Amino acid sequence: MTPRVLIVAGSDSGGGAGIQADIKTVTMLGGFATTAITAITAQNTLGVDAVLAIPADMVLAQIDAVVSDIGVDSVKIGMIGSPETVEAVADRLFSSFPRKRESSSEAGLDSRFRGNDGEGVPIVFDPVMVATSGSVLADDATIAAFERLMDVATLVTPNAPELGALTGRPVRDLGELESAARALADRSGAAVLAKGGHLAGERLTDLLVAPGGEVCRWEDDRIDSVHSHGTGCTLASAVATGLAAGLPLRSAVATARLFVRMALREAPGFGGGHGPMGHQRVRLDLPDRDGPTLNQVTLPAGDYEPSVAFYRLLGCRQIVASPPRYARFEVPGGTTLSIEVREPADAPSTTEHFFQCADVDAEVARLSRAGVVFDIMPEDRDYLWRVAETRDPHGNRIRLYQTGEIRRFPPWRVD
Repeated sequence: MTPRVLIVAGSDSGGGAGIQADIKTVTMLGGFATTAITAITAQNTLGVDAVLAIPADMVLAQIDAVVSDIGVDSVKIGMIGSPETVEAVADRLFSSFPRKRESSSEAGLDSRFRGNDGEGVPIVFDPVMVATSGSVLADDATIAAFERLMDVATLVTPNAPELGALTGRPVRDLGELESAARALADRSGAAVLAKGGHLAGERLTDLLVAPGGEVCRWEDDRIDSVHSHGTGCTLASAVATGLAAGLPLRSAVATARLFVRMALREAPGFGGGHGPMGHQRVRLDLPDRDGPTLNQVTLPAGDYEPSVAFYRLLGCRQIVASPPRYARFEVPGGTTLSIEVREPADAPSTTEHFFQCADVDAEVARLSRAGVVFDIMPEDRDYLWRVAETRDPHGNRIRLYQTGEIRRFPPWRVD
């Protein structure tokens, strides 16, 4: 079943954070996002110009509408417009999912949570206080009311400054980050994902701390980019999607962190300030909960340069060059293809390698003008594909095809 994630958060007109980032994340991870919008903001990559809080009763009406009909497998909470809304949302979530609190307080980092329309629904709370641009998104009264949301949360995801504000402790280094995370986990009964991005150092460390002291840590190189708007929203929504799909907490966090890192690397570079990430480009890089993902093919090659030239001409983007033996290419959608020259040269692969085209006739015409010879020009097949056949310089069979939805949904698809 498609995981259903209810997002309770504010809107970002710039599309980098808030509800917009949440929906993109849930969708790219295979979930279905529903929303209860708490505030409307006028903002872009340079900052927040205006905020309009949605009345608490309207926020609750959105939650009730979703819960009563579509159902919920997890909840992600982000920006909340006022302390009154914080209290109202906490009360409604507690009454809607009464068994959540007991199950989360007893859960370890490898526990799974069940959705089942209210029973054991995990709740991920991102205590948003300040936007990436520096704009304040929660006043002191709202921050004080966060205690109520932490009372119903399965996981709380503060960065270092937020963790300091929630615990009243200084958080200046990794030791203080862990100490504050343990204190918050024990006090709230929720697991805490303490994000270390604000701490100094060449490396970035995040800590996942369960009530009672179990700790998991991740350490990575920093990704140097100003286009990091919405990282907190994205991370929390990705965790919520993983939990809704049945992943253990530790695995859901690991997958979410990878999603954020890939989206940071794929940032489109929009705006003159802290720009958005590239959610739309993260498709095939995450482990699938239902099985392995086919996203890489390696073909034998006899001569490096002609093979590289062929696949570049085909439209593949070269991302690794290790002449005279190896090259890797990326195609739209995220799949990668490699060529590898071996001595003695392997025979050409007997496997057929298919490249989908929007207009196969136009693509064949373009390649023919560039000197590519086709064994079979475009023709309609009885399985409803239009296909042309050629070979790369080593003799590997390459087919270009056009088919639309028939590839995955043929009339004879097995139900």
